[in-house]
Amino acid sequence: MRKLPPLTELRAFEAAARHLSFKQAAEELAVTPTAISHQIKLLEQHCGQPLFRRRPRPISLTAAGDALYPVLRDGFSTISDALSTLRMDSNSENLRITATNAFAAKWLVPRLPGWRSVRPDVKLDIVGTDTVLDLRAGQVDIAIRYALRPPRDGSSVLLARDKFHVVASPSLVGAGETALSPEAMARFPLIEAQWPANDPHAPNWRRWRTLAQATHPTTPNLETLISLTFQEELHAIDAAAAGQGLAICSDVLIAAELARGVLQPVSDITLSGYGFFATHLPTHPKLRVIQAFVNWAAGAVDAGA
Repeated sequence: MRKLPPLTELRAFEAAARHLSFKQAAEELAVTPTAISHQIKLLEQHCGQPLFRRRPRPISLTAAGDALYPVLRDGFSTISDALSTLRMDSNSENLRITATNAFAAKWLVPRLPGWRSVRPDVKLDIVGTDTVLDLRAGQVDIAIRYALRPPRDGSSVLLARDKFHVVASPSLVGAGETALSPEAMARFPLIEAQWPANDPHAPNWRRWRTLAQATHPTTPNLETLISLTFQEELHAIDAAAAGQGLAICSDVLIAAELARGVLQPVSDITLSGYGFFATHLPTHPKLRVIQAFVNWAAGAVDAGA
């Protein structure tokens, strides 16, 4: 355990050494010169030697005082700078937001002009990653988690839940084609985005075939017919939009493509998806602006923007 003298003694010495005047140090610290002299005497007792030469006037530092002064000066300066940074960070109207790559690119980024129109004073730092960043460690201010249930690492607001549809480009299947049978699907290239192998809710062709067999017992083994596999969901969506095959896609992520007719559903059989949860620390120093962003995002979902 560190054995340090009281902070009042250190502050009194640092101010007196900087000004080489007990009077000016007293004015800076809003105490009397006598109080400054008393605190320095206590510090000298702690050090076991004098820190100032008091005669003849003006006062000057002893060798011990010369050695101690720059250490305290630099230390107080470092502490002051650190506290200033913390104050700026806590008062800053900036937000660091993380979301999956697909959600950031397909949903969040296209809607950011709407946020800037209502809060142009708030700067956003968007981190698109499928890695779960740590809210408690301060890596981000808001995490848009993609999960079945509300995350446990903060307060959460459900923005949306998605469904997965089999979709294709009209250039591949024909404009207006919305009712391909499972057998007909086997005639087209199939696209899949990779999901964790141990996820029973993964929206993949294997899960879709299991569901389809309930009403279409002759559904072929579609997962063996996959011709394109992508690690990034974004790439699977782009490949489907380019007419390279049928893909199982989130209706939240492809809303723009569906609206423009770039992609169209080709089956009534859908897979349940996950929730998009806006999560943050309930006691975050930027809580006011965080809540403003979450409310805006929820409103954008409700409005279908």
